[in-house]
Amino acid sequence: SALWRARNQGYDRVNFTGQFANGSSPVFSKCGLTLHTSAELCEYLDSRDQEAFYCLKPPQVPCEALTHVTTRNANVSYIRWKEWALFDRSNVGVEIMKNFASIKVLACGKSKNVTKCQLGMKSPFPSGYTLKRKWIAAFCKQRELSETKTINDCLKRKLIYLMGDSTLRQWIQYLPKMVKTLKYFDLHGVGPFKTHVLLDAERHTLIQWKKHGHPFITQSLFSVKDDNYIPREIDRIAGDKDTAIVITLGQHLRPFPIKIFIRRAINIQKAIERLFLRSPETKVILKTENTRRMFDNAEMFSDFHGYIQNLIMRDIFMDLNVGVIDAWDMTIADSTDNIHPPDYVIENQINMFLNYIC
Repeated sequence: SALWRARNQGYDRVNFTGQFANGSSPVFSKCGLTLHTSAELCEYLDSRDQEAFYCLKPPQVPCEALTHVTTRNANVSYIRWKEWALFDRSNVGVEIMKNFASIKVLACGKSKNVTKCQLGMKSPFPSGYTLKRKWIAAFCKQRELSETKTINDCLKRKLIYLMGDSTLRQWIQYLPKMVKTLKYFDLHGVGPFKTHVLLDAERHTLIQWKKHGHPFITQSLFSVKDDNYIPREIDRIAGDKDTAIVITLGQHLRPFPIKIFIRRAINIQKAIERLFLRSPETKVILKTENTRRMFDNAEMFSDFHGYIQNLIMRDIFMDLNVGVIDAWDMTIADSTDNIHPPDYVIENQINMFLNYIC
């Protein structure tokens, strides 16, 4: 397809700018996943996992002085002029007629025993449905964990690490509304993409959100002083029966060739395998990508890219004892048409998570 060809054609749809500390006057330089130049480069390489990020080296400033990065979408397209007509569909997403004849709903003659939601279960398609703004899983039996005491008992002594993008950061922003005893702990970061931590000292609960490594696309300036890729973050976690890790990956990788996503997903898979060797009781949950508005820069961010990544992720993690929170199906079922869905969708995602760990 046009989108598939265009995606895998280049890396230059996003402009990265690095900020280097230089006394009282920071220095800015062009950065990226690849830089085709003969100029001297700063190479930030994870040699084990073959993850790399580059910046043009500023004169008389060491590479180690890189502190922040920001991005802008570049005015670059690999979609041909005639191909753009494929995306001009006025009858897509239009409300259908409402005057239906009577609809008869028949009971299903089949019945099967559905067991409690637990790690390792295969998530079918579709994985559930929404009724009165509540997500009902089709493959396992959920508990509705809405009582404060029930949630507090579940979270007691839990160490929870959320790794990914802003769709997972929504969890840590919503959780204090569910559990009033969770309080923010200031790690001295700045901006929305700093590391966020919630603590309940009385119940010995810690919940942390940290953004994933490059590429991370935002016009906001974000710190890379303690930046790391998800596999390295997983390697730092000791793990035990009261430790849970939630991972989401994809939105920020959609504008880049698919091999970037595949390599990252495989590296995460290997890190989880290493974690299970030292701490097999650790709970790991994958949150799939949210859907987003249909006409959000289709070449860079189309759900076509997200759907392909969703299939790849499921294949790569198929044989691991992990849970899946199908945010893809959830956001479709709720028809929120928003990459950052409303609170009731976030609550459904968190409720599914609690069902896995409690």
